[in-house]
Amino acid sequence: MRLNKVINDPIYEFIPIPDEIILSLIDHPYFQRLTRIKQLGFSYLVFPGAHHTRFAHSLGAMYLMQRALEQLNEQSIYIDDKTYLSSLIAILLHDIGHGPFSHTLEALLADNISHEFITNLAMKKLEKSYGEPLNTARQIFNDSYPVKFYHQLVSSQLDMDRLDYLTRDSFYTGVSEGIINTQRIIYMLTLTADGDLGILAKGIYSIEKFIIARKIMYWQVYYHKTTMAADEMLYQVIKRAKYLSQNGDKIPATEPLEYFLKYNDKKFSEDDLDVFMQLDDYDVMTALKMWCDHDDIILQLLSRKLLNRNLFRCIIQNNNPITETERMKILKQKILKNYKIDKNDLPYLISIREIENQAYTPLKDQINLVYKNGEVKDISSVSDQFNTELFPNDTMKYFLFYPKEIE
Repeated sequence: MRLNKVINDPIYEFIPIPDEIILSLIDHPYFQRLTRIKQLGFSYLVFPGAHHTRFAHSLGAMYLMQRALEQLNEQSIYIDDKTYLSSLIAILLHDIGHGPFSHTLEALLADNISHEFITNLAMKKLEKSYGEPLNTARQIFNDSYPVKFYHQLVSSQLDMDRLDYLTRDSFYTGVSEGIINTQRIIYMLTLTADGDLGILAKGIYSIEKFIIARKIMYWQVYYHKTTMAADEMLYQVIKRAKYLSQNGDKIPATEPLEYFLKYNDKKFSEDDLDVFMQLDDYDVMTALKMWCDHDDIILQLLSRKLLNRNLFRCIIQNNNPITETERMKILKQKILKNYKIDKNDLPYLISIREIENQAYTPLKDQINLVYKNGEVKDISSVSDQFNTELFPNDTMKYFLFYPKEIE
């Protein structure tokens, strides 16, 4: 059933809602929860406009999926109405498994259960109410649907998810380096003779720009040192709260967050899903306020510092790992002296993370250029940019975090 409903969007102006099932899913509590989860977590501490949500991103990705399928259909690629609807559902729901602050707490709250696993479980539960369209959508999401390009539009190195988040994140952060020509990229979409997603060869420069923009956005926005410092502090404070909670201490929190503070290495069930789908950023921020006066010095310290933007110092080192140098030993001694904590608790206040940022990996879901004669080439074998902008040496960076007050 076609609807005459649209959602106003600052990026695409209007996002049409094409079906009653789509409208019902948007109104579902699972999806509405995404209005309370920021797309970029703590990035607003650096880019004050970055308060957009996973809700808005998911709607934007669905809009781009509509455009992409219409473009393929214009090339006489048959897309039946049922698969069209399920494809929109797959991309609409692709992020419903994200928890509060998304990737930062993904491996912590539910003990290494990925957001993809939770998304699949949530979609499986929704099948009970929505039937076949959700079943097909879940197949597309899981890459078990026999026609592969549908999944590639949802998840690949050139998918509607990436096209939207680069455009949307660039808009809300004001980082113009992330701007890409989404309209032209979608206009250049095609299929290879084997049925894989491809790009007409004349669109190569738009794809080069897309890959370069993605690399820049990761270093300039997603892995910005201030955001990384806030993320690390959040990770450590939740890790501390879980440790205390599982060792008998009373840690005040909302009921859903308290449930996952006590959650300990068990199979993630549908009962766990019901609680997880109540969690959002507000649970975490409320807990931080509660913990500012907690008796545990580490929980109190990290909560206060994070809420007041008194963030860790972040030292970045390119390519060479940060090792246990004399300087590190001195920093640890200062932390022990300054905060009077147990030596075993040092990792909460000084830590090292390594981040790899590869703009494009040719061996995984490669981006296919399709020529007029039907020949298909991976973009990395054709592009002149791949030895410079796309594949420079700074793919790995190491981050050292510690309280700046000890300097």
